[in-house]
Formats: sequence, structure tokens, C-alpha cells
Amino acid sequence: MLRDAVVDIEDDGRIGYVGPFLDAPGDEEVTDLPGILLPGLINTHAHTPMTVLRGMGGDLPLLSWLQDVIWPAEARLTARDMHDGMLLGSVEMLRAGVTTSLEMYFHLDQLWEAVLATGARAVLAGGIVEAPGFTPRRLIDVMNGLIDEHGLRFGPGDRIELAYGPHSAYTLSAETLTEVAKAAHERDALMHIHVAETALEDAAVREAHGSVPNLLASIGFFGGRVVVAHAIHLSDSDIRVFAEHGVAVAHCPGSNAKLASGIARVPDLRAAGVPVGLGTDGPASNDDLDLWEDMRLAAMFARISTLDASSLVAADVLLMATRVGAAALGRDDIGVLAEGRWADVVHVSPDAPAFAAGLDVPDVQLLSNLVWAAGARQVNDVWVAGDQVVRDGETTRVDRAEAQARAGAVTRRLLAGG
Repeated sequence: MLRDAVVDIEDDGRIGYVGPFLDAPGDEEVTDLPGILLPGLINTHAHTPMTVLRGMGGDLPLLSWLQDVIWPAEARLTARDMHDGMLLGSVEMLRAGVTTSLEMYFHLDQLWEAVLATGARAVLAGGIVEAPGFTPRRLIDVMNGLIDEHGLRFGPGDRIELAYGPHSAYTLSAETLTEVAKAAHERDALMHIHVAETALEDAAVREAHGSVPNLLASIGFFGGRVVVAHAIHLSDSDIRVFAEHGVAVAHCPGSNAKLASGIARVPDLRAAGVPVGLGTDGPASNDDLDLWEDMRLAAMFARISTLDASSLVAADVLLMATRVGAAALGRDDIGVLAEGRWADVVHVSPDAPAFAAGLDVPDVQLLSNLVWAAGARQVNDVWVAGDQVVRDGETTRVDRAEAQARAGAVTRRLLAGG
């Protein structure tokens, strides 16, 4: 933590200097921002286009919620519906200081159009699943073609990264998972997959292979950049498998709690050296995209599950939402305010009861006030790759009311059976 500091943003959108004001080079004009500057938050697991499904089947357990409500509704979504859902969700995340999200969904061209419109940053993992209307072979071919045509990263400030999103071991065969891994390894692309979200979902895999992590290790799925979502029901052996293969975990405490899926073993994963980032999951299962809320829930669940109030502290969860989240994605260009990284910056206003004593309090207390008491409602301004995308709490590139109206029209059509 630096006091009276400067973040210098270069013309290319990267950070040129971070440090004390008195040591800042040059004589550039200074924008005075009383409050706190921190790196943009990183949401390591989301299905953001599901903003249009928010609230549907909200009191059902995971598998019933998916099979009886969500998947049938998703089958009726058009590509443009997904764009409109992504647009609203991107606006929602930016207003909360979330500058990067790892998405698993479909029609990625529509998603990146929405993300580029808001000015956010996203890693877009094309969903690969075997379900009505979806064929794994075709979905793999689509992802191969997109990456081969556009490369892994593109857009202003490298805002878009493409990745593979095999849904899970309970919706895909081992043969399909092997094929996805081969394609991803050949292209050095990230893979994102649901693992051990509920105790029952992978019962057959556990009976045959011991666990989903064991299965994935045995077929050569690991070895590149892999982010597994949820990872709740893990044995000590499963955690060792993740650590040995450099697998990262996207911890989604809000969604896990709402769907009664369980509490992940976050302290044990961290102790084993597994990078653990934070995710909101889809806005139909959380039901918001506020990563600050998941910071607080992550800390509380870790404390109650271990009966240790020091198991996750404010600094830990803030790092999970920034620096560690970037590491989980295998990215060294975001997640930290440091020279050479993209200028993804969040300005938190101190004008709130949370900061009643001001900012001139001990570091530990200031972090506590920021994480536990302030959160998303104090996010005032946001920059992505040096471009201001939120000013005074509202997005600068997209009209929020219009985005809400477009997504709302999709929801109303689905509820009417259209």
C-alpha cells in the first residue's frame, strides 16, 4: 500500500510509473483522485449472458435447476439475446470495479462485440457441451476456427482472449475431453471446466476413476493453463493433483451457497500452492455480478469452516480478486498496479460511512474498511487499458437504461414462452 502515490498511464494504455508522488517522473498534468486506487477486479468464473435468466428456478438445487429450467431456457436464446445479456452484465461488472471476467458461453462473436462496446476485458471460453441443440464436435471446430483466425488475444488493449470451455466430466465423455485438451495444448489456450460442484454430479466418474481430477490427469487434460470452477468436493489427493499440475481454481462462494452445493476447501487449496481466484458464477445462480460480495463470503465461509478467524483476512481476499486472479488465468499483464501492466484501475471514493475515520488509519484497518464495509457501492471511476469506462458510477460508453431495456425484453419473451 502506497500513500500519496501516483499511477502514470502511458499513451499505449499501460502503466508507466507507480510510486510516491514526489518521485514521479516528468511534469504531466495530474488528475487528483482522493480515495483509493486499486487494480481492476478479476472474475474468474462467469456465465454473464445469463443476466436474461436471472431469478429463474432460483430455489432449486443445481442439477434440477440446470436440467429443468436453465438448459431449456438457454435453448431458446438467440445469438443476439446472448449479446444483450452480456452487454448488461458487462455494464454491471464495470460499475462494481470488475474489469476482467472469464466467461463460459456460446456465440463468442456476439459476446466480444458486447465487451468491446462497454470497454471491459474478457477471457471468452467457448462452451463445449453435449445437450439438446449442442454437438461437442461442432463446438470444438468453432473454437479451433476462431482462435486460428483471430489469435488468442485481440482488440484494443488486448481486451479479448479466446479459450476453450468444456462444461464438465458429467456432460462430456473422456474422449471429447481429450480432444479438447489436444486442441487447447496445440494453441496454448486456456481451458475452463466445472469440477466437483456437487457431491452427486460426478458419482459415476468417482466410482470409475476415484475422482474427476484423477480422470482429467489420467487423460492428459492438464499441462497447460487450466482453471476449474467450484472444486468443492475434493479429497486431499485431488488437491495434490491440482498442485502437481499447476491447476487454478475459481472459487464461487455466493453461487455455491445459493445452490446449496457446499463450501470449498479454500484454506487447504491455498496451503497446497493452488492459485485460487474468485468468481461470481452466472447471474442466474448468484444472482449478481458483485465480486466484492464474493470476497466477503469467501472469507466468512473459510472462517466458519475452520473455526479460525484468521484463515482468510481482508488482504487475502482482495489479492484473490486481483493479483491471484490474474495468476489463475496465467496472465502477467493485469491484476496489479505495476509498470508495464495494462492500466486497469479502479477508483474507490472515500465519501462513505465505511471511511468515517478517513484514510489516515493503519493499513490493516483501511483494508478491512475497504473489503468488509465499502465494496462495490464506493466504486466511482474505472479505467481499462487506460480508457475511462466508468465515471461517477456510470458507464461512459453504453447507456445503462438502454442495456437494461434490451435484456429485459429478452427475459419477458422467455417468460411468455417465446
